[in-house]
Amino acid sequence: MSSVSSFHTTNKHTHSSKQNNKRSTMFQIPNNRPIITMFLFLIFIINIITVTSSSSDLRPGFYSKTCPKAETIVRDAMRKALIREPRSVASVMRLQFHDCFVNGCDGSVLLDDTPTMLGEKLALSNINSLRSFEVVDEVKEALEKACPGVVSCADIIIMASRDAVALTGGPDWEVRLGRLDSLTASQEDSDNIMPSPRANASTLIDLFQRFNLTVKDLVALSGSHSIGQGRCFSIMFRLYNQSGSGKPDPALDPAFRLELDKLCPLDVDQNKTGNLDSTPVIFDNQYFKDLVGGRGFLNSDQTLFTYPQTKGLVRFYSRDQSEFFKAFVKGMLKMGDLQSGRPGEVRRNCRVVNDRFAYVLFQHKMQKNVKSI
Repeated sequence: MSSVSSFHTTNKHTHSSKQNNKRSTMFQIPNNRPIITMFLFLIFIINIITVTSSSSDLRPGFYSKTCPKAETIVRDAMRKALIREPRSVASVMRLQFHDCFVNGCDGSVLLDDTPTMLGEKLALSNINSLRSFEVVDEVKEALEKACPGVVSCADIIIMASRDAVALTGGPDWEVRLGRLDSLTASQEDSDNIMPSPRANASTLIDLFQRFNLTVKDLVALSGSHSIGQGRCFSIMFRLYNQSGSGKPDPALDPAFRLELDKLCPLDVDQNKTGNLDSTPVIFDNQYFKDLVGGRGFLNSDQTLFTYPQTKGLVRFYSRDQSEFFKAFVKGMLKMGDLQSGRPGEVRRNCRVVNDRFAYVLFQHKMQKNVKSI
């Protein structure tokens, strides 16, 4: 685990002997052992926050020596979650997209708000939408018992997302691991980056291209909506006021629109949920078949079949599940390689950074825009 265990320090300042004399005078107190201890502790913390990871650090089998049962532990926990609540594994899989697109795959989406930081959980695209954080907590707890302080929360998201697909009938694949967990999160960045359920294909293509992901990646990764559910909140405009027309989305199949009208009437609790496709607990290509038939739940899904650049791929994947699976795996691996290059750590608890002092130093470092402390 060279990316975790190799700590580097830099000190660009030199001091004259006069300055050193002044400094030594400052610290001449009766018992300086606590001062020395604190000084060493500060050096340790500063070293920790200068550890960074990049996509070149990622590799299969990263924990083969430090936590050889890591992937088995994650899959077992996901299997239990699937039995307990089938929807939960789809929710965990969504975390990868919402994590990786905001400053890289660094587990920032898992951080709770603090008095000095607004995290990503309450961002516009996430509030009342992202869920199953408790599943990640369960996975982390199991890993900490087996290998304390070894497996990052960012890697848990990657492994758990893969397992969510494999356990529901989709493809299985070897994941690249070795990510570090962020020391902060940004609600503002999430608000500025993550797309709305109202987004059209053109907007989505532009977003994915910002991260060097292709149109093919976009369409294939949208197939993650093969499992799971969405809220009425996300489709009310489609049913009653598409594009400000006061009418429903003309791309909706009439029979399907009636189903959605019953599910989500005007006076509905908008947190009520509906299936994202007609086989919501099976990962397959039914999602694409539904889009071809005008039965896409979200506007951001159905738009893929009404836009020229994406329509052909939707039809192709609706006819060939194996090709969809291949493209989906490739897209997940590419998305999983997104890294910020910022300092990180391996969190003991996925909801909080390991040390508040380290977090304060990191915030100071970012604000001053310097490369070393």
